[in-house]
Amino acid sequence: MTSLTLEKSNIHPSAVIHESAQIAEGVTIGPNVVIGEGVSIGKDTRIIANAYIEYTQIGQRCTISTFSTIGSEPQDLGYKGEPTKVVIGDDTIIKENVTIHRGAACGDYTTHIGNKCLLMVGSHIAHNCVLEDQVILANLVTLGGHVHVGFGAFVGGMSVFHQNIRIGDMAIISGFSASRQDILPYSKGDGRPPVPKGLNVIAMKRRGISQEIRTATNEAFKLLISEKYNTSQAIEKIKSEIPMNEYIEKMISFIQTSKRGVLLKSHKSGYQSLSEEE
Repeated sequence: MTSLTLEKSNIHPSAVIHESAQIAEGVTIGPNVVIGEGVSIGKDTRIIANAYIEYTQIGQRCTISTFSTIGSEPQDLGYKGEPTKVVIGDDTIIKENVTIHRGAACGDYTTHIGNKCLLMVGSHIAHNCVLEDQVILANLVTLGGHVHVGFGAFVGGMSVFHQNIRIGDMAIISGFSASRQDILPYSKGDGRPPVPKGLNVIAMKRRGISQEIRTATNEAFKLLISEKYNTSQAIEKIKSEIPMNEYIEKMISFIQTSKRGVLLKSHKSGYQSLSEEE
């Protein structure tokens, strides 16, 4: 932490900053913030009053709000003080009372938060979780250890997810949900567990995915959740009847690589067609 860096940063005199901290230009650190050992903070990031951070690498232009705790020891009985960390990308917003634990001594020893994520009030990210870019967690979402949340997923408030599950890309999950199984990419899930009720075509449209691709993906999705076929039969029918695209391929690969199983089955009328939504 050079004198030049300090001169070009706005650091409140009541902040406690470990001598090893690396603080870039334009960083704002508010009153009573504690920056512990093993922290680096990227350019133009704001740390608001009373936050606590250790063993964390933070990107540029992030906002970390009051009483957030980032990088503290994982809630893992096997953890014995090994050197682990949290890595947070650029342009991520972390709201009040969020907790993010650093990795346990397994995998790559790291808890990962991507770029342009929004972690709302009171959400909890356990050790070794991975949040891809543009993930949104609403208030009080709780992720167990090793949960992987795909690009652009949205998780509704007060939802709880078992360790080691995956939430697929652009999935949207209603509030007060809970799951011990993986959540299908591009799906809209509702309930406890949040079985898929439709394809998240709004997210797909916002990201410029064409009508033709959305229609084919929706047809594949309807086969996957149909009560007429088991999962293997549905996949074979998709491959034989529907023009493949990267989104269908990703859904199939997601199912075939699942270790905990994927939530698929709902009532026959549970899906919503593109025609109903557009």
